[in-house]
Order: sequence, then structure tokens, then C-alpha cells
Amino acid sequence: MSSMTIGSIAGTTTDPSERSALLFWMIFTGLSIFAVVLLWRFGLIHLMLTSDRTYISAVIAALYVITCGHCFLRTRAIAREGAAARRCRAVLAAPDGSKALDASAAVLPRGLVRDHIQSLVTKAAAQDHRPVDQTLLLRNLADRLRGSNGFGAFVSDTLMKLGLLGTIIGFIIMLAPIAGLDAADKVAMRSSMGVMSDGMAVAMYTTLAGLVGSILIRIQYYMLDAATQRVFSDAVVLTETYVTPVLERKGSGAPS
Repeated sequence: MSSMTIGSIAGTTTDPSERSALLFWMIFTGLSIFAVVLLWRFGLIHLMLTSDRTYISAVIAALYVITCGHCFLRTRAIAREGAAARRCRAVLAAPDGSKALDASAAVLPRGLVRDHIQSLVTKAAAQDHRPVDQTLLLRNLADRLRGSNGFGAFVSDTLMKLGLLGTIIGFIIMLAPIAGLDAADKVAMRSSMGVMSDGMAVAMYTTLAGLVGSILIRIQYYMLDAATQRVFSDAVVLTETYVTPVLERKGSGAPS
């Protein structure tokens, strides 16, 4: 098979399911935006922001939006890697697909999977095509696919702790007037009750914002991690089925 034919296979339209990770993220984010619009419509978000004098809830909301953007970029990158892996499989599964490895896999679609296959070809050539152990290379591929996915766990934990911080600050505000409270002074009592109410609002709203933000971030990055694992599994099956057997046959002198 010529390189032109291989290129035509690599450029064919792929299964739409390869974009499922990005589609799930968009559906989840759309539902989240719809929920936010409803809460804003009923004035609940405005009430939370005005009642939280520490602005911790606003910080949590800003961090959540930034993290959603990061998750979108990572999900799009993984969707592209999944598409490239499937195109690599289409090339190598063709009748003369093994010829794609003769040119150090340069004709395969660009991506981390192609880089991994090129490393396998280089390693096999360096050790005279003896049986190829790709354990270390697979670890490197897994790390590169994960990339900065750990940022989600960090932000999720941070949002939870910010909510906890707001809870503590709210209770401090709520309990501060008690020390100098005079039960006979009704005006002071009313003022103290107002301060205590403000402190309770800070504690409750920041806790709620931290919990909800943390849960939503966890869900998004769980879907991202699942998509990343699928791409890695596809890469393992691809290389064990179509790459390492060809490289080992070259060492034994058998026709590929």
C-alpha cells in the first residue's frame, strides 16, 4: 500500500462516538448553566452573593468557571487523541498496514499514540527486533495522556476547604457579639441578633457553594478520566495487536 493510500485511510471520517467525551461535557455544562439561570431568575444567587460579606462564595464561583474552562480544553485534547488513535488503527488494520511501520510510523496521524508507536519502532530497531517490552513506554504514554487532569482534584479539594473556611468565619462572626451581650439592652440584643444572622448566612452559603462546586468539578473530571482511560486502553490494544507482532516478526526474519 502506498503512502498516498495510507494517507487516504487516515483522513477518512471516523466514528462520531470518538467525540462522546466532549459531547458528555457539553451536555453536563449545558444542564449546569440552565440550573444557574433558574437560580438567578429566582434571585437565589444574588441573595447568596449579597449575604456573603466575605466574598468567599464569589471566589468559589470564579474558580469553578476557570476550572470548567480547563476541563473543556483537556476534554477536547483527549477527544482529538481518541480520534487519532482510531485513525491509526484504521491504517494498521488495513491489508498492507504493516508497511506504515517501515517509515518509522511517520505516515500515521499525529498524536501521542503515534509518538508511542514511533518509540516502539525505534526501540525494536535498537535491540535488533527482539521481543519488545513496552511497559515503561506505556507508563510514559499514560502520564502524557493524563497531562494536567490532576488539576481537577486539586481545585475540587480547594473548593471544599474554602467552603469550610467560610463556615468557620461565619461562626466567628455569629458568636462574636455574645461576649458583650447585655440581656437587658433590647436594642443591643436586636443588633446582636442581626450580626448573628449575618454570620450564619456566611457559614451556610459558603459551605453550600463549596460543596456544590466540589461535586460538580468531581463529576466533570471523572468523565475526563474515564475518556482518558479509554484512549489509553485503545492504544494498548492497538500496539499489542498490530505493532509489536510486526516488529517481532521482522526480527525473526518472517515476512510481515
